[in-house]
Amino acid sequence: MKFSQELRQAVDQSWNASFEHPFVQGIAKGTLPLSSFRHYVLNDAYYLSQFARVQSLGAAKADSLAVSNRMSVHAQGTYNAELSLHQTFMQQLGITEEERRAFQPSPTAYAYTSHMFRAAYNGHLGDIIAAILPCYWLYYEIGERLQGSTPKEPIYREWIAAYGGEWFGEMVREQIDRLDELAEGLSEADRARMKQHFIISSHYEYMFWEMAYTHEVWPSYK
Repeated sequence: MKFSQELRQAVDQSWNASFEHPFVQGIAKGTLPLSSFRHYVLNDAYYLSQFARVQSLGAAKADSLAVSNRMSVHAQGTYNAELSLHQTFMQQLGITEEERRAFQPSPTAYAYTSHMFRAAYNGHLGDIIAAILPCYWLYYEIGERLQGSTPKEPIYREWIAAYGGEWFGEMVREQIDRLDELAEGLSEADRARMKQHFIISSHYEYMFWEMAYTHEVWPSYK
């Protein structure tokens, strides 16, 4: 069994919970309140800005120029493709530049990105890819599952199209293959640590849907 297959089996329960989460199902059916998607977009824009930095750390820690280049391409893809999509969403949702500058990420978004940075700074490229891969892979599986869904809300149709497309699928498969290559020859301790990164990130993916659905914010002490 490939290392990636072992990881996918380990998170099957949490990923199934993500597939069935009312946020994801609400996008597919067009019933998700736009206020929840708005909260998601603001937090996901923050998340992706940090995600690209972690990808760039992967480029710095790669042991070959070819892999360093590909990790840089992935970081650039995050900026050009996903963040530009979020910019479109923000315009459609009436999110102002002032609101973006004043926005504070939710506890879940902050914790998830902190987890990825910890894996990146304390580990090697394998740790980085293990920590960031659930974001790629889970979104692609969701995009595939939701293909054919035709919610009336145009924003939801755009979101589904973005993550079920072939370009995104190629990026996902590349990172899965890279993780399997890196895992070969590593110690059991390394593989166990990488697996834990993958599992924790998968938990955070579920928590991210919940964060958006419930409009999670930091506690107020007034």
